[in-house]
Amino acid sequence: MDPHDLNFWQNWQPTMRASLCFVRRDGQILMIRKKRGLGAGKINGPGGRLEPGENALAAAIRETQEELCITPLNLSERGELHFQFVDGLALHCVVFTAEDCHGEPVETDEAIPHWMATSAIPYHDMWADDIHWMPGMLEGKKFKGYFHFDQDVMLTHHIYWYS
Repeated sequence: MDPHDLNFWQNWQPTMRASLCFVRRDGQILMIRKKRGLGAGKINGPGGRLEPGENALAAAIRETQEELCITPLNLSERGELHFQFVDGLALHCVVFTAEDCHGEPVETDEAIPHWMATSAIPYHDMWADDIHWMPGMLEGKKFKGYFHFDQDVMLTHHIYWYS
């Protein structure tokens, strides 16, 4: 099966499930610089693997609490990301936005927080797929994205928008 072929994704099954949460406040978005794990060194939103029996929403809240010591508020599911890596990792990630948070973010052993204007998001310091779906997500669009990666290099991508 070839991830370049869209038929590949019809029977695709993830080996890992995760979530991401992008907190927004006063025209800004809360991003992190990951200190460890998949994507260490990159800018992203807080998030991570689902624990056994946990759903994506609960994981988004828990991971944001663990990584930044804040609780995201009024979460909305915005999209799904499907990643197939050449090394065999198959990752499904549900993306949420939150309208504000309780508390102020602090640096932890997992993440360094950064509030920034949505117009100043440093896509050059992020995963290569982010520039393809984040701008639409920030405009309020919902999406499904399918990506094939060889380590940090994106080989193919397909994005589908819906309302």
